[in-house]
Amino acid sequence: MSLPSFWPQQSPWGFSFAHPWLLSLLLLVPLLAWLRGQRGQTAALIYSSTATLHALGRHSRSRAGKIMRGLLYLALAIFIFALARPQLGKSLTEVEASGIDIMVVLDVSGSMLTKDFTVGGDSATRIDAIREVTRKFIESRPNDRIGMIAFAGRPYVVSPLTLDHDWLLQNLERVRIGLVEDGTAIGSAMASAANRLTDKKSKSHAIVLLTDGENNAGKIPPNTAAEAIKALHIQLYAVGAGINGIAPVPVFDPSNGRPVTDVAGNILYQNQRVQFNEAGLKEVAQIAGGQFFRATDTDSLESIYRDIDKMEKSTVSVKKYQQYHDLFPACLMAGVGVLLAELLLSQTLWKKLP
Repeated sequence: MSLPSFWPQQSPWGFSFAHPWLLSLLLLVPLLAWLRGQRGQTAALIYSSTATLHALGRHSRSRAGKIMRGLLYLALAIFIFALARPQLGKSLTEVEASGIDIMVVLDVSGSMLTKDFTVGGDSATRIDAIREVTRKFIESRPNDRIGMIAFAGRPYVVSPLTLDHDWLLQNLERVRIGLVEDGTAIGSAMASAANRLTDKKSKSHAIVLLTDGENNAGKIPPNTAAEAIKALHIQLYAVGAGINGIAPVPVFDPSNGRPVTDVAGNILYQNQRVQFNEAGLKEVAQIAGGQFFRATDTDSLESIYRDIDKMEKSTVSVKKYQQYHDLFPACLMAGVGVLLAELLLSQTLWKKLP
């Protein structure tokens, strides 16, 4: 039985109400102010007879009276606000990881620059299409530990197994052709990926291998690596990418094996016949007890990833914790404070005279 692995996600501080519907009572405040206005303004000074001040007060309003009345309305609004129970807090979500560890193994040999795929309706290289579809696959599995290995003449680690998929995707974008010597070391890449899947706490281990060629480099034959993968109970999904036919292929410099570019730095292409040998990769998948897929365009590649996504599923448990600080006492004290201020002003600076 695997041990639980938690992935905490903490939201920033937020503001909310326990009884937001009570805020509708705030509509009473302007209504009361309007009704009070129909009855006339509240004077700051009250006399037994205002006949002598009639001429002066006919067209003017008492500023002090407006402030006193405004304080009462403000206190009422604050009390209604307090009844709605404002809360300041944050939530903490703990996601129990699914227990599935996946290593994505990407071929970054020179032939992956062949333009026989499309992305967004535009012609794209095999590596660009695979990078885009792999990104979607990673985003669809937020609760799995996923790592990545790229390989050409030899494999190298792009990312170890991680739940930090933002960091993983950043590393995926940095995958480029030509970072290591050219070649196709499929067996060594498979062995390197298997070596990363040794955590016995995980429920399931899987390798997703994407390549467009035959093994022609490395010290470990693919069949040997496949036998080791089967012995370790790792599920292998081998994906062969590329068409059989005519496609734009980069022109390579025979002196250094690098793509030839024009003065602007663009890779030069020429149409050539390309051929993918399925037999070798099918045999590797069969030895490992895994599955082989064929991707000849972006749609079929996305479909393969969806199939893999369905096969490698596990239940995920989510626990949510909420931490809130109730602001009701503070609002109540604020309302009382406004009332006290109104009472103090009415008995001192703006005291009513009998």
